[in-house]
Amino acid sequence: MTPTAHLCLVLHNHQPIGNFEGVFEQAYQDSYLPFLDVFEPYEALRISLHTSGPLMMWLAERHPEYLDRVRRLVEHERIEIIGGPQYEPILTMLPRRDRIGQIRTYTRWLEDRLGATVAGMWTPERVWEPHLAGDIAEAGIAYTVLDDFHFRAAGWTDEQLNGYFLTEEDGRLLRVFPGSERLRYTIPFAAPSETIDHCRMVAERHPGAVLVFGDDGEKFGTWPDTREHVYDRGWLRSFFDALSANAGWLRTTTLAEAARNTPAVGRIYLPDCSYREMTEWSLPVAQQECYDQLTHSLHEDARWKDLSRFVRGGFWRNFKVKYAEAGEMYARMMDVSNRLAEAEAIGAPAELLDAVRDDLYRGQCNCPYWHGAFGGIYLPHLRNAIYHHLIAADNRLAVERHGDAPWVEATADDYDYDGQQEVRLAGDKAIAWLAPGRGGRLYGLDVRGIRHNLLATMQRRPEAYHRKVLAGPSTGNGEVASIHDRVVFKQEGLDQLLQYDRYPRKSLMDHFYDEDATLEAVRRGDALERGDFVDLPFEAKLRRASDRVQLQMRRDGNAWGIPLAITKAVTMVAGSEQLEIAYLIENLPPGRTLKFAVEFNFAGLPAGADDRFFSDAEGNRLGTLGQTLDLEQTSALSLTDQWLGISARWNADRPGGLWAFPVETVSQSEGGFELVHQSVCVQPHWMVRGDAEGRWGVKMQLALNCHTAAAETTEPAEILAATW
Repeated sequence: MTPTAHLCLVLHNHQPIGNFEGVFEQAYQDSYLPFLDVFEPYEALRISLHTSGPLMMWLAERHPEYLDRVRRLVEHERIEIIGGPQYEPILTMLPRRDRIGQIRTYTRWLEDRLGATVAGMWTPERVWEPHLAGDIAEAGIAYTVLDDFHFRAAGWTDEQLNGYFLTEEDGRLLRVFPGSERLRYTIPFAAPSETIDHCRMVAERHPGAVLVFGDDGEKFGTWPDTREHVYDRGWLRSFFDALSANAGWLRTTTLAEAARNTPAVGRIYLPDCSYREMTEWSLPVAQQECYDQLTHSLHEDARWKDLSRFVRGGFWRNFKVKYAEAGEMYARMMDVSNRLAEAEAIGAPAELLDAVRDDLYRGQCNCPYWHGAFGGIYLPHLRNAIYHHLIAADNRLAVERHGDAPWVEATADDYDYDGQQEVRLAGDKAIAWLAPGRGGRLYGLDVRGIRHNLLATMQRRPEAYHRKVLAGPSTGNGEVASIHDRVVFKQEGLDQLLQYDRYPRKSLMDHFYDEDATLEAVRRGDALERGDFVDLPFEAKLRRASDRVQLQMRRDGNAWGIPLAITKAVTMVAGSEQLEIAYLIENLPPGRTLKFAVEFNFAGLPAGADDRFFSDAEGNRLGTLGQTLDLEQTSALSLTDQWLGISARWNADRPGGLWAFPVETVSQSEGGFELVHQSVCVQPHWMVRGDAEGRWGVKMQLALNCHTAAAETTEPAEILAATW
């Protein structure tokens, strides 16, 4: 009897919340549409198709004809629709209520719009922890796809991975298919014959085996160089021709058919895991480099094939540690989720709850919460999109609680799960998040009117792939290369632009520099820090009145070994779009002058566009936000983004010097290495000399005008004290 095998082709098509319209459209034209065009005539072929919620909603609006074609293929049982959490979150990141809710919500949508019966789901980034099995089953899902890497991590060998397995949690069963890493690399990067030969080998050893290819649909046209390879040079047609020619023994099938018509191989309990590359990316940089060097050095060792299945990297959740910015987004998401649960418990209107829940779910989209060859934490538009929806959800809950009248409140809690108390100053116009335990910094600043966090910044830090940047570009051996193998520079000279920050790029960061410190030294990070105020704890006290709240913070520290005390106060007034900030430095030595700077950062205000610019106190433009400023004796600066619809205006009652410069990262994406504008750093600085009592103070104001630039006043705003 001729050995047989079943091949499940599972495509995962995804675009994240916040991606540019042009990127959606280009991916549609390069991948999703041409794949369907090539696939439709091959009437004997079957595939399973997962389309993430953000992409599916876009298709429903922009290309409903595509969904009509998919629906017809579903009716003819040629495409199985695979579900999942609606907005493609990492499931292990979510509270149980949200992961089950996202899966059920998307299942209903898919069944209503496509007439599909959804029994399987795509697990985003194949990030798995054992407890997920019960929640996925409770959400109504019967099976999912992970990687064979997960199964090898549990101790199984490739020879045993010939079909799906049963796992359970708390007695709830789930079928789990192992997706083949070998097929992920041969499809579409190797000749179709390599995939056929591999399937034949498995069929001969294990007749009736089920093999699974589960990977990104974007590798069929959107990944670099793949459109020409897959369509123009005919790889996909050749592949489908090869599948058709071998249909006598190799049957393409869906996951649903495989689950229905073949028995489980056995039972298994899988450890926390993801695909191999993801476990590497989640490691701390030094360990990632060590892992990479070690594994590469062993590739030629005869024992590597046996040893490799016992080797894996880190744990996905540690992206929240590796990138503090990911941890901040996660904490903000959890805050919204918890307050939504509270609103539901007290009987808030269903319409409100549904709207808040949709924004929350959108704010859980996984891409900006991590980074590797894919994940987009370095992409500001993706981070901004997450905050946009989380702030929108917060706005709805705030209006339900407070109504439309001006209001303000101050609360303290461990908002970011670091074991210390943070402070939330919230009003009808803005929300300020402050961390007394970490230098008294302002680490979040939400502008309600435009649903934007001005401190969704990104610290410049070392990455393991920076070694490739320093080595220079290469694209492989002339063949189409996997994303993991390409080294392409989107700009020249990136190796000269690698810079790292000692501290996060936040605001109200207090620096003491040498008197001769220059803008260039500060920009490069070469200016020595002479004080201990920038990152160490401040004592904190909250003051509340009916129309305003204030956080007062004090630290007894030193600069140049001189004992000093800094007190700073941040005040928010009901109905106001501004923060009032006051500084007092005490115990200054007589006759000694110290250089003191307060660092602010502003995120989401991109460089290189004429409608995003600096202006002075009189409204005179000083250049685009990508430029560098070194001003003397200034007391005001505005940063305007007409597209975003905001002008952030800083004022002080003491003139001084001011440095402003762009903060840019050299980071990796699917298309190569690129320079990305992250934020604008603004550092007013003064030569501080104490009065007769050794005291020096300054009062500042940060006004957030959520109007068009045309409506922006050119008159300097009145300076208000941060007391009452």
